[in-house]
Amino acid sequence: MNKSHPRKAIEMFQHKRRLTAAGSVLALFLATFTSATGSAATTAAPRALCGPGSEIKFDRSDFPKKPKIDNEWFPLRPGMQYTTTGTVKTAESTSVRTVVHTVTGLTKVIDGVKTLVMWDRDYSDGELVESELAFFAQTRRGDVWLFGEYPEEYEDGKFVGAPSTFIHGIDKAQAGIAMKADPRIKGPHYVQAYAPEVDFLDCGDVLKKHQQVRVPTGYYDDVLVIDEYSPLEPPSAGHQRKFYSEGTGLVKVTAVGGEEQETMDLVKIRKFSDDRLEDINRQALKLDKHAYTVSKSVYAKTPRAEVATPRDDDDD
Repeated sequence: MNKSHPRKAIEMFQHKRRLTAAGSVLALFLATFTSATGSAATTAAPRALCGPGSEIKFDRSDFPKKPKIDNEWFPLRPGMQYTTTGTVKTAESTSVRTVVHTVTGLTKVIDGVKTLVMWDRDYSDGELVESELAFFAQTRRGDVWLFGEYPEEYEDGKFVGAPSTFIHGIDKAQAGIAMKADPRIKGPHYVQAYAPEVDFLDCGDVLKKHQQVRVPTGYYDDVLVIDEYSPLEPPSAGHQRKFYSEGTGLVKVTAVGGEEQETMDLVKIRKFSDDRLEDINRQALKLDKHAYTVSKSVYAKTPRAEVATPRDDDDD
């Protein structure tokens, strides 16, 4: 992230945590381990990154041909848009953060898996600071995986780069689980994504179930709470708690510990018409096209995003 505004600590469907200057012993270990494994990439990357039982078990044959995501805690329906708003408080300042999450009608093939494309726009005090494409796919069992992110950063309204781009299967990056099909309390922590070249490692832990939450979009009494953190960050970074409602997805985010305190609530849900979705697809395709000139060593190695066809909704 750029340094002119608070670190983006909230996105509806994924949360970035970058390696800080303080570093950690674990980071040194990971660097040594990945050097030793060389170019083995997805099959020989470090294991149990988030603790015992957290080994990444990716198998492209687990994913169906159709990119449908209907996990009850993490539904991604093309044409849906969710807006979260809140504040980011530090010792020096408080800023208003708004993230607009739009499920496009696009697909993108990554390492042989057809993913759905999410388009997120992040605003700090009303100014666009990030525009991102993120890629998700669901296994037949129902686990939703994150396959990569292309986050364009902006300062004073101007594009400044996309240094945090990562794509599964490139530069040792690995897809991870964004949401389990059957989240269980006291189960193993799980890797949400791992990209050593951009110092990205997010972990998830199912903390609570059947909780109650009230936000501007309504009252939810079936809420799942996930604790998220990065082993690559020092204790001062704290953890983030995400609250998911069955059938809706993320409805609230809070912070536990850390120097930044961020709270976000779901404030608006919209369902777009087919015509509006076509316009959204055009805008997201422009971002996809731009990525090929910005991220030549990573993003440009992927097939271009495409508008989903009726066959994408057919069964295998």
